[in-house]
Formats: sequence, structure tokens, C-alpha cells
Amino acid sequence: MLRRNILGFLGLCAALSVIGCSASDGANECNTGADCTSGACNAGRCVSPGVGGGAGQGGAGGVGSQGGAAGSAGATGGSAGTGSGGSGGSATCLPNNDGSIERAEVPIAAGLNAKFLVGLDAKVGTAGAKQSDGSRIWNLKAGLNGDHLVVVETQAPDKFWFAGKYPGATYVTRLSDSSELLGIFQLDATKLSLIGVASPTDGVTRTELKYDPPVTTLSFPLTANKQWTTTSTVTGVAQGVTVFYTEKYDFSIDAHGVAQTPFADFAVLRAASTLTRTVGLLTTTIRSFAFVTECFGTIATVTSNDNEPAVEFSQAKEIRRLSP
Repeated sequence: MLRRNILGFLGLCAALSVIGCSASDGANECNTGADCTSGACNAGRCVSPGVGGGAGQGGAGGVGSQGGAAGSAGATGGSAGTGSGGSGGSATCLPNNDGSIERAEVPIAAGLNAKFLVGLDAKVGTAGAKQSDGSRIWNLKAGLNGDHLVVVETQAPDKFWFAGKYPGATYVTRLSDSSELLGIFQLDATKLSLIGVASPTDGVTRTELKYDPPVTTLSFPLTANKQWTTTSTVTGVAQGVTVFYTEKYDFSIDAHGVAQTPFADFAVLRAASTLTRTVGLLTTTIRSFAFVTECFGTIATVTSNDNEPAVEFSQAKEIRRLSP
């Protein structure tokens, strides 16, 4: 019997974005976003808001990702994925607003975190306000139903019981505020991929899923009208039950403009995705949007209810926005 545990995207795909901060020496001034007034911590330093860029230790950025995850009795569910900001080295990321988000403009690593305001079952206008130049403005800073703050973080894979089961994993992150399931992501020079989903603890009722091939959640560079698709077979166990099903992800960079969040306003490209999950004869679709910006990564995500028929929808299952 199919049962939804968590809902898809990109963030997810929710999204962890880490914004640029000033590099400095000495002891850490923060360990998590909750330690900072801004709500974002990068490489031990609190992040200051600033539209259009930030200097950082190794730059800073977050990416969204979309994942799938399983429930009980062979059930499956989508996920809100997360992205991560990067640290290390001495490079500085400064947005050039050229309409293209390169891999180097979105450093990614384990060990970063930020605060997001999460709304549930909320009204939203995903189409935004269209401007005369073809861009859009999305107002995502207003208060929404069920709003609450969440600290989202990326963690090193070797901290978990499944270390070694997912070779090449770059980081692990919780997929949804409503589920403890973890997305396992891999990064290379051209893409960020979802390679698996697992429960935080081992045992008889564990979840341990693998994607073949891995799902490309971000394909660099991100540019207007770019499209990519992954069809993956998902195998393993979900809450102790053996599962086998397919997930097809259709992504496109379908709009650009300004996303207004509780933290700040950001120039963004919008990454749209449609997840089609097939379990036996049952098919479920989930739509989602991630708002991605240079040097900061994903600063907001919107996820639809199951089987939403409209491309631009007015009721969201979950909305995440970067928040102070």
C-alpha cells in the first residue's frame, strides 16, 4: 500500500543555502545558524546578508536538490532535498549577474547550515509578478500558514551507520521537516546527484535505498531554458520492507527574476522540476521549484501537493525561504 512520508523538492530538494561571510582567523564564533543573528553560519563565521554577493572562506553557496524516499510496506514518498554551502580555501565568490550559474559559483561541502522559514499547506503564487523585460518578482517573504524556523545542515557521510555503503558521497542532509530520512548526495565537476536515501539509524526497520543511475538534481552551468532528465530505478529497503520502483525527474530552468525572502531579495534563476514516481500500477507526480542565485545557491523552494495538475499552482505542501 503506497503511503507518502515526505514530499519532493528541492529542494530539494528543502534547501539549505549558506551565504557568503567574511573570512577571518581564530576560534569559531558559531557552530550552527542558530548562533548567529543572521541565521547562517559558514566555516565558523556568522554570515551577513547582502543581495548580490558575499565574500567567503572558499566562497559560499547552497544548492537545492530533489530526492525520493520510502515509507513503510513498500511505500514511497518524495522529499524536500537540501543543498549545501562550501568552505575552505581562500577564493572569494562575487556574483557577476551574467545569467549563468557556474559550478565554481556554488561551492558545496559537508558541515554547513542556515535557518529557513518553513510554511506548510500554504497559499502561494508560483507564477510571481511578470515584468516588462520578461523577468518575474516572487514575493516569498510574507508570513505563511504553519511558519516555523528550521536549521538545515549538511553532514559528512562518515558520521552515519551507512558510511561506506554509498561510495563517493559528498554530504548527507535531512530531506524534510516532517521526516527524519536523509538524502545522500554526490558532487562532481558538472553536477550534483542524489545517490541514495537512508534512515538515521540502522536496524530491522531501517531505510536504505539506492538510485541507479543517480538523479542529477543540478546540472552546471545553470542557464535560461536548460533542461535535463533522469529516470532512475530505486531499490533497497524502506522501513525494513524490500522495495523496487522507478522515479523520473524532469528539470528545466524556466524563469528568472527576483525572489524576495525574509532574509533579503535575490536575483535568481528558477529551477522547475516534475517528479513522476511509478510503483506497480500506481503513478504519483510532484511539482517543485527551487530559486537559485550566484554564490548563495538555493534560497527558497516550493513543493506542490501530490498530483498537482497546474504548472503554476496556488497551494503548496511546503515552502522554504532563507530567514534571519
